[in-house]
Amino acid sequence: MEPRLDSDLLRTFVAIVDSGSFTRAADAVRRTQSAVSMQVKKLERIVGRPLFLRGGRGLRLTAEGEALLGDARRVLELLDQAARSLRAETPQEPLRIGIPEEYGATLLPRVLARFAAAHAAVEVSLQCAPSPALAAALARRELDAAVVVSDGEPVPGEILLHDPTLWVTSVHHLAQEQEPLPLALFDRGCWWRDWALRALNRQGRAYRVAYSSASIAGVAAVIASGLAVGVLGRSTMPPGTRALLPGDGFAALPGSNVVLLRGSGSASTALDSMAEALRGAFRPAALEG
Repeated sequence: MEPRLDSDLLRTFVAIVDSGSFTRAADAVRRTQSAVSMQVKKLERIVGRPLFLRGGRGLRLTAEGEALLGDARRVLELLDQAARSLRAETPQEPLRIGIPEEYGATLLPRVLARFAAAHAAVEVSLQCAPSPALAAALARRELDAAVVVSDGEPVPGEILLHDPTLWVTSVHHLAQEQEPLPLALFDRGCWWRDWALRALNRQGRAYRVAYSSASIAGVAAVIASGLAVGVLGRSTMPPGTRALLPGDGFAALPGSNVVLLRGSGSASTALDSMAEALRGAFRPAALEG
């Protein structure tokens, strides 16, 4: 009897391609790395051709692998749609989630995709705002859960990520060599701003606040353009920037925590699934991807 393609084999194959690593794919499909390797060998025996090019840097698909990838995605999408239809959920109240604006464009799409795979019928109401506004909305019971960034002090929530705070500059410019040092900082009341100014005052280094903004997007844009040096969390550094280290003459700064807060009395299977999707998105390997 001819061996047949199995959806588990296809799911593992797609997970390897999407994650770019057998190790990360093993975590995604909840198998050991050796089990994932065995599945690939079995799939290659069924196809009759190698699917990945061995050797060199990174994973690359063969022509047969590229052809299989499109078919595999279509098959898995049909299977997932069928599964969602069979377990269609009864309508319920929208799930109200808050996330800092700096993660809205980067992490939020993968969080929502992962959540929708298990809860397609649940309406999600999203609020992207600065962390203090999200914490206040949660306290007013306007949100069921919120991700917030804290200054490292103990917070009654689940720490998703410890995010180092870094001095950041453009890789294409030399703002860090200017005197006085031009700074792009957040508005007053931000602990990153306080940490930066305190460190420079201790060093006795001359500086000027060239730009200020309440938005990470605004500060990051100024830094990336080479107009000033700023302070950001490692997870929010934009392309085209690099960290300035003590060897560059910039003192180490305290780190921040990314914390998941759940509202009092908020509990449901959907909320548990959303929490798991957020945990996955903030894992270091996911951030690097």
